[in-house]
Amino acid sequence: MGSAILILLYLVVVVLEVAAIWRVFTKAGQPGWAAIIPIYNFVIMMRIAQRPGWWAILALIPGVNLIVTIIAFIDMARLFGKGTGFAIGMVFLSFIFFPILGFGSARYQGGSIGPSARIQPAI
Repeated sequence: MGSAILILLYLVVVVLEVAAIWRVFTKAGQPGWAAIIPIYNFVIMMRIAQRPGWWAILALIPGVNLIVTIIAFIDMARLFGKGTGFAIGMVFLSFIFFPILGFGSARYQGGSIGPSARIQPAI
Protein backbone atom coordinates (compact mmCIF):
# COMPACT_ATOMS: atom_id res chain seq x y z
CA MET A 1 0.00 0.00 0.00
CA GLY A 2 2.76 2.47 0.96
CA SER A 3 4.83 1.73 -2.14
CA ALA A 4 1.78 2.27 -4.38
CA ILE A 5 1.36 5.76 -2.91
CA LEU A 6 5.03 6.53 -3.49
CA ILE A 7 4.82 5.34 -7.09
CA LEU A 8 1.72 7.46 -7.67
CA LEU A 9 3.42 10.50 -6.12
CA TYR A 10 6.49 9.92 -8.29
CA LEU A 11 4.34 9.71 -11.43
CA VAL A 12 2.56 12.95 -10.52
CA VAL A 13 5.91 14.73 -10.10
CA VAL A 14 7.21 13.34 -13.42
CA VAL A 15 4.07 14.40 -15.31
CA LEU A 16 4.21 17.87 -13.74
CA GLU A 17 7.90 18.20 -14.64
CA VAL A 18 7.33 17.14 -18.26
CA ALA A 19 4.37 19.54 -18.55
CA ALA A 20 6.47 22.37 -17.11
CA ILE A 21 9.38 21.75 -19.50
CA TRP A 22 6.88 21.45 -22.38
CA ARG A 23 5.51 24.88 -21.39
CA VAL A 24 9.02 26.40 -21.12
CA PHE A 25 9.80 25.11 -24.61
CA THR A 26 6.63 26.60 -26.08
CA LYS A 27 7.23 29.94 -24.33
CA ALA A 28 10.62 30.04 -26.05
CA GLY A 29 9.09 29.28 -29.46
CA GLN A 30 10.32 25.68 -29.60
CA PRO A 31 8.19 22.55 -30.07
CA GLY A 32 6.75 21.43 -26.74
CA TRP A 33 6.75 17.76 -27.72
CA ALA A 34 10.56 17.88 -27.70
CA ALA A 35 10.37 17.79 -23.89
CA ILE A 36 9.62 14.06 -24.01
CA ILE A 37 12.42 13.05 -26.40
CA PRO A 38 15.63 12.10 -24.55
CA ILE A 39 18.82 13.88 -25.65
CA TYR A 40 16.86 15.97 -28.20
CA ASN A 41 15.23 17.81 -25.29
CA PHE A 42 18.70 18.85 -24.12
CA VAL A 43 19.53 20.06 -27.64
CA ILE A 44 16.40 22.25 -27.47
CA MET A 45 17.41 23.50 -24.01
CA MET A 46 20.78 24.51 -25.45
CA ARG A 47 18.99 26.31 -28.29
CA ILE A 48 16.80 28.16 -25.76
CA ALA A 49 19.91 29.06 -23.74
CA GLN A 50 21.51 30.29 -26.98
CA ARG A 51 24.29 27.75 -26.69
CA PRO A 52 25.47 25.47 -29.54
CA GLY A 53 23.42 22.30 -29.94
CA TRP A 54 26.57 20.17 -29.81
CA TRP A 55 26.78 21.05 -26.10
CA ALA A 56 24.17 18.32 -25.66
CA ILE A 57 26.96 15.85 -26.44
CA LEU A 58 29.01 17.34 -23.60
CA ALA A 59 26.07 16.58 -21.32
CA LEU A 60 26.73 12.87 -21.88
CA ILE A 61 30.18 13.12 -20.26
CA PRO A 62 30.12 12.51 -16.51
CA GLY A 63 31.26 15.57 -14.55
CA VAL A 64 31.17 17.82 -17.60
CA ASN A 65 27.38 17.44 -17.70
CA LEU A 66 26.96 19.31 -14.42
CA ILE A 67 29.04 22.27 -15.63
CA VAL A 68 27.20 22.41 -18.98
CA THR A 69 23.84 22.21 -17.25
CA ILE A 70 24.67 24.98 -14.79
CA ILE A 71 25.90 27.30 -17.55
CA ALA A 72 22.86 26.54 -19.73
CA PHE A 73 20.43 27.05 -16.84
CA ILE A 74 22.06 30.38 -15.94
CA ASP A 75 21.64 31.50 -19.55
CA MET A 76 18.05 30.20 -19.67
CA ALA A 77 17.15 31.93 -16.42
CA ARG A 78 18.54 35.25 -17.67
CA LEU A 79 16.70 34.90 -20.96
CA PHE A 80 13.48 34.43 -18.99
CA GLY A 81 14.27 37.48 -16.83
CA LYS A 82 15.42 35.51 -13.78
CA GLY A 83 18.70 35.65 -11.86
CA THR A 84 21.54 33.26 -11.13
CA GLY A 85 19.91 32.13 -7.88
CA PHE A 86 16.88 30.98 -9.85
CA ALA A 87 19.20 29.06 -12.19
CA ILE A 88 20.83 27.28 -9.25
CA GLY A 89 17.32 26.41 -8.08
CA MET A 90 16.67 24.94 -11.53
CA VAL A 91 19.74 22.73 -11.13
CA PHE A 92 19.04 21.41 -7.64
CA LEU A 93 15.24 21.68 -7.33
CA SER A 94 14.05 21.41 -10.92
CA PHE A 95 10.73 19.89 -9.85
CA ILE A 96 9.94 23.24 -8.20
CA PHE A 97 11.69 25.80 -10.42
CA PHE A 98 10.70 24.51 -13.87
CA PRO A 99 6.97 24.70 -13.03
CA ILE A 100 7.54 28.25 -11.74
CA LEU A 101 9.25 29.13 -15.02
CA GLY A 102 6.79 27.27 -17.24
CA PHE A 103 3.50 28.18 -15.58
CA GLY A 104 4.51 31.54 -14.09
CA SER A 105 4.53 34.96 -15.68
CA ALA A 106 8.12 34.80 -16.99
CA ARG A 107 8.44 35.56 -20.69
CA TYR A 108 11.24 34.45 -22.97
CA GLN A 109 13.18 37.53 -23.97
CA GLY A 110 15.11 35.71 -26.66
CA GLY A 111 17.55 38.50 -27.39
CA SER A 112 21.26 38.13 -27.02
CA ILE A 113 22.42 38.26 -23.40
CA GLY A 114 25.76 39.70 -24.48
CA PRO A 115 29.23 38.24 -24.14
CA SER A 116 29.93 39.96 -20.81
CA ALA A 117 26.97 38.23 -19.14
CA ARG A 118 28.02 34.74 -20.23
CA ILE A 119 30.48 32.56 -18.41
CA GLN A 120 33.57 32.39 -20.59
CA PRO A 121 35.67 29.22 -20.68
CA ALA A 122 39.18 29.49 -19.25
CA ILE A 123 41.88 29.16 -21.85
